[in-house]
Order: sequence, then structure tokens, then C-alpha cells
Amino acid sequence: MAWMSWTLPTALFFIGIAVILVGMTTWQIVSPSVERRGFLPLATTRGDRLFIGLLSSAFIHLAFVALTDVNLTVATVLCAFWMIILMRWG
Repeated sequence: MAWMSWTLPTALFFIGIAVILVGMTTWQIVSPSVERRGFLPLATTRGDRLFIGLLSSAFIHLAFVALTDVNLTVATVLCAFWMIILMRWG
């Protein structure tokens, strides 16, 4: 793995994604999800909302990098709130 520069933030990011996936898999095994409609214009499961949330969080971070000089911590906090809203009511 010497080809990649593993910094602490990079490692924490991938560890966090792995923990989320393990947690969602365990939750799915214990309590299978059913499709439901929230404020999104389509019926989704928990896994669908997780994917949509992760993808939209990436775009939020890219927008912050491209369009502002604001610290990325602000984008991360915004994305955390977005994920909570999306997973609960999405």
C-alpha cells in the first residue's frame, strides 16, 4: 500500500465508511428494512438513503472546496446534519 499517501484524515475517513457499512449490514440482518416514502421523490430503503446521503455529502464537500474559502469542518458538520435528516425523514 506504499503507492498511497495514508494520512490520518484519509485513514479515518475509510475506517468511518467501513464502520458505517458494518453497522448498516448488522442493522439490516437484525431488522430488515422496507421501502418507504419520505421527502425524497422515490421509495427508498435505509441502504438507499445511506448511498444518497454519502453521494450528496461528497458533492457538498466539493462545492465548499470549489466555491468558498470556508474551513471544511463547516461542510462536515453540515453533512452530518444532512445525513441525520435524510436517514430519518428521507
